Formats: sequence, structure tokens, C-alpha cells
Amino acid sequence: MTQQRAFIGLGSNLDHPQQQIESALRALGALPQTTLLAVSPLYQSLPWGDPCQDDFVNAVAMVDTELEALSLLTFLLDIERQQGRDRNSARRHGPRTLDLDLLLYGTQIHQQPQLQVPHPRMHERAFVLLPLADLAPGAVIPPHGSVSSLIQPEFASLCWRLPAASVVRRE
Repeated sequence: MTQQRAFIGLGSNLDHPQQQIESALRALGALPQTTLLAVSPLYQSLPWGDPCQDDFVNAVAMVDTELEALSLLTFLLDIERQQGRDRNSARRHGPRTLDLDLLLYGTQIHQQPQLQVPHPRMHERAFVLLPLADLAPGAVIPPHGSVSSLIQPEFASLCWRLPAASVVRRE
């Protein structure tokens, strides 16, 4: 297997979200056949899809991996479970200890029930595009275009970069 550049979205709004993200990054760095290359700054974002919950802390990680896309996804789901995520009991778009999404996997497109890459709605989401733009503004999200071309002015009111080591709770 040849090495692929992959981007992974991270999000949390339960049980010390910033610590959840930091723990997930350590786990990503320990994955077999995978090198954690860079991590975006942390962002705070309004909840998407279910507004009756705390804000999220989000980031994007860039890795090089020799794992197949489905194998990488399996590892991501294992990391979520190890950090207390139960995808079977959680309400859709509800609060979670950790959400790991395989956003991009090289230039590959996968449309399978268990794996959709590029992530199907990433081109609409400020909490994905803003941190991804910090790492790879020219990355292309087929068929939508480059990351930088998809950023909308209204994203600034939905998602904002956090100063180092700070998470603000919305009242």
C-alpha cells in the first residue's frame, strides 16, 4: 500500500472537550503505519443540527498513512469508543465526548455505506473548513472545489479560532 495524505476532523462538547481532543491526537499519533504531521488550531463552534447543547471544540489533523481508508476509519471509531462515545445510543448531531471523521483520503472517493470520502457534508461546515484551511487551503473537495473557495463570510459567526489553551462556554 502506498502512503496517503488524510485529513481527520475532531470534535467534542462533553467531558472536558479540549482534553478529549488532546487525548484523541495522542491516539492518532500512535496509530500503526500512520504519522501525525500537523494539527490545526482549536476552534469553538456553535452546535450543528441540534442547537440545544454546548458549543463544540473542533480541530483537523493531517496524517500520512499506509492504512487503507476503511482500516483507518475502523481505528478512528475505536478511538471514539475508547473515549466514551457510543454511536448507538447518541442522538443524531447530539452531544458527544468525541467525534472523529475521515474528511479526505488522498484524492480518493469512496461511496460505501460504511465509508464516504470526501465526508459528504464537509463543504458546508465552518467547523471543518476553517481548521482544514489552516492546514491545506488548496485541498480539493470533489466535486465542490478547493477548501479556501468554499469558506463563506458567515462562517465567522458560527466558528472561531480559540486562543491557545482556552475554551469559552456560551451562556
